[in-house]
Amino acid sequence: MAETSALCEEEEVKPQVKWNGRYKCPWTTWEYPNGLSFVLNNILPNERWADVSEIPSSTDLDITLPVCTPDIEQLKNPPSSGVQATWIGHATVLVQLDGINVLTDPVFSDSTGPVLFGYKRFRMPACTIEQLPSIDAVVISHNHFDHLDANSVGKLNERFGEKIVWYVPKGIGKWMKDTGCRNIVELTWWEQHGHHADLQEEIQFVLTPAQHWSGRAIIDTNESLWGSWVIKGPRHSFFFAGDTGYCDIFKQIGKKYGPFDLSAIPIGAYYPRHFMEPQHINPKEAVDIHLDVKSKNSVGIHWGTFKLTKEYYLEPRDQLKIEAKKAQLLENAFITVNHGITRTFGGI
Repeated sequence: MAETSALCEEEEVKPQVKWNGRYKCPWTTWEYPNGLSFVLNNILPNERWADVSEIPSSTDLDITLPVCTPDIEQLKNPPSSGVQATWIGHATVLVQLDGINVLTDPVFSDSTGPVLFGYKRFRMPACTIEQLPSIDAVVISHNHFDHLDANSVGKLNERFGEKIVWYVPKGIGKWMKDTGCRNIVELTWWEQHGHHADLQEEIQFVLTPAQHWSGRAIIDTNESLWGSWVIKGPRHSFFFAGDTGYCDIFKQIGKKYGPFDLSAIPIGAYYPRHFMEPQHINPKEAVDIHLDVKSKNSVGIHWGTFKLTKEYYLEPRDQLKIEAKKAQLLENAFITVNHGITRTFGGI
């Protein structure tokens, strides 16, 4: 592994501004969820905000939002050119580029969150951890339960052990170590790490900013950092937006690291806007980020898996088509796929 290095430019927004020893979003567009809204949305999710009765039966879901079984041989033998991506569910994507296999925010459990107050999947993962090809690296955007799942981390460790390098924001390293992870790289915004993985040319992993927050309990709110990820290989590049509200930082990311062959951008869990807007983008803002980071291709994630908020479960997919057309994007430049579908972007 190469040593980590900080990429310093005067215009780069730093995360060091803290309040009572906790990280704080530096943008005026950020507003921390007030206490009552936080309780309603997180402690009693099914009572008001996320009405799971709107989710149809499994039989109907198999028609409207099928879970497809990936071609395991295709996953084990990705093309030598392009970025191959498979949506496993929610924010979990298997990304294969320049000779390495990367997982984003792996959550394979049936439910996620604190005991009794968690969220149950209405669409299961497209594959199991046992079916995955060999995983070289995992990137974690932040430590919320639907993005950092202890059970999934444990099973990945059982199968792949020291082979995996875990890339995490500052403050999450101890939790990862306590959960059994061994090769952990903690980064702050704009910091990069060279990943060799026995390759002739290293691949750069860079933690870039996002407008969000962290915490697995009320007492640890914002004690750890959050962010998006740039993966820059010798031939291909990938951007993972993680979990975020919209702000100008994405123009900066695009200026510094774009264009990208592929971006995975959240499109769901955005309504009601008065509560969700600072922390979750909607499909229109997802298109804005696609343009800001100069992505050649993007795939919508963070929808169709857990019922987290009030919008209709298919609305993110349908609204994205409308917003992409309004923005006059090239056809299929920003798409959604069903769970388990594998696509290659930017290949020869």
